Amino acid sequence: MAITKNAFIRYQALDRCFRNPGRNFYIDDLLEVCNEAITELDPDSSGIKKRQLYDDITFMESSQGWSIPLERMKDGRKKYFRYEDLSFSINSQPINDLEAEQLKSAMMVLRRFKGMPQFEWINELLPKLDDTFKLSNHSENIISIDRNEFLKGTEHLSPLFNAILYKQTLLITYQSFKSDTEQEIVFHPYHLKSYNNRWFLFGKSGNYENLTNLALDRIKEIINSDTQYIEDDSLDFDEYFEDIIGVSKLAEQEPTKIELHATAKLAPYIKTKPLHGSQKTISESKDGYLFSIEVILNFELEQLLLSYGEAIKIIEPPSFKEKMKERVVALLANFN
Repeated sequence: MAITKNAFIRYQALDRCFRNPGRNFYIDDLLEVCNEAITELDPDSSGIKKRQLYDDITFMESSQGWSIPLERMKDGRKKYFRYEDLSFSINSQPINDLEAEQLKSAMMVLRRFKGMPQFEWINELLPKLDDTFKLSNHSENIISIDRNEFLKGTEHLSPLFNAILYKQTLLITYQSFKSDTEQEIVFHPYHLKSYNNRWFLFGKSGNYENLTNLALDRIKEIINSDTQYIEDDSLDFDEYFEDIIGVSKLAEQEPTKIELHATAKLAPYIKTKPLHGSQKTISESKDGYLFSIEVILNFELEQLLLSYGEAIKIIEPPSFKEKMKERVVALLANFN
């Protein structure tokens, strides 16, 4: 049984229903949810019938699918469906044979784009996929890519991606590090970005004009909202992130030219892996490497520069130099 695009959407929709403890999903409810998911992708689709839905459930329960631990709970003459273990999800299960075949097909398509501008990430992705899922006959454990396997929030990636794709407003329960309480946010999602092994969701919160970003590991719950989705066709996220390191950016904030000096020992690393795309060489000698970057001043920039310790020196501007000095003095106090 091949997993078609519509079938995969149905499986994802059913998976969300089966692990939702806040609602009982009867067969008619499941059919409605599946058809809503399909028509969001293809408005001209007539959806599926109950027979197809029962086939989908049977497939998901089978070893060819994901062997889902599904319970049929009686409620009078009706019954609703729910996972025995609500922490279960098909997205957290090992890849099955049919998914492996689908992944191989997808990789064949991706290989066509290798070497093209904007697709450099494919050079890293394809070997990792091949090695992780043993898709080649002679695939071994020969490549590792840095990742945090204990990172929270990655379970939200799929529903958030779909919400952005289908322009769905969300009601997000969120608790920031700065708050002791949770809050509910009506959110219009636009973009997902990974930085320093964390994921962030960018969009607009309520009627607030400026962009907001939410850390996925601080999201407690996501449900669809009936609030009209607010589009913003003027946003270009390649341009938005062009002047920053990380994800933090205040409204109307302008880039600042920063002059830095790296020791001779650090210089080769800075030249082969620039701190930012704006990096320019000012001079180079046996004493080190003088260069500049032009970026927006933010917390992530400060953390990056501090990570180089004594091997990098801030030359200009004086105000930024003084701020970093204060942080180093505070750091030094921790060792007293």
